[in-house]
Amino acid sequence: MFSRILGKSGTSFWMDVAWSVSGVAVFLALWTAASVVIAKPILLPDPRTVAVGFISLIQDGSLIGDVVASLKRVLGGFALASLAAVPLALVMAFWRPANLLLSPVITFLRPIPPIAWIPIAILWFGIGDPPSYFITAIAAFFPIFLNSYSGGRAVRPEHVHAARSLGAGPGALFRRIYLPSAMPHIATGLRVGLGQSWMAVVTAELIAAHSGLGYMIQANRLALETGLVMVGMCVIGLLGAAMSFALEFVERTLLVPWKG
Repeated sequence: MFSRILGKSGTSFWMDVAWSVSGVAVFLALWTAASVVIAKPILLPDPRTVAVGFISLIQDGSLIGDVVASLKRVLGGFALASLAAVPLALVMAFWRPANLLLSPVITFLRPIPPIAWIPIAILWFGIGDPPSYFITAIAAFFPIFLNSYSGGRAVRPEHVHAARSLGAGPGALFRRIYLPSAMPHIATGLRVGLGQSWMAVVTAELIAAHSGLGYMIQANRLALETGLVMVGMCVIGLLGAAMSFALEFVERTLLVPWKG
């Protein structure tokens, strides 16, 4: 079933699985060896300690609550960034006056790191969910915008000329020419933006929240519970990888006609 979903032959799929499992096994072996050499669990706990901590947080229910809080902030900020970045990028790519008007502002704001917005976000929104949404949206906006803009600018002129010669108006040009050319770039921007969302939400939760995986990491760091800190890190990695895989799967299955 998985091989059909992924569009691979059975042998190729299981070879890929074998390589992936081997990579994870090597990583865990190196991690275990490093923890033995260091011999200080407060600096680097071994994988077993982290697994025990993971089970304990699952049993007391605190981890689920923090995961839900972080997921809500990531998805909320990511959605805000996508809804703002994609239309804006396409308008700037297709309409020169908008490009000339807004390019200086985008160029000015893009180098400012999301963490620099945290004091402003706290002043504007206080502590809790709103500043996390804001910081996450800021972090995801620019990767999505830049890739979407590149997609809009990647339209081949001969395609536009051919469509116009066949009587295509502005709406048909956008639907039939511009959007199909931009969609693969937009999908790439969404995957990159999602990764940036996770990095930003953890940073925001370290400072401006009382829940979430970032807050959990900070609380356990102050309590010198390094194993639980690494539980939070591992959960973030697993969730980010799963969401990235889901986006990649959607792109591979739904955007094939666009790429064609």
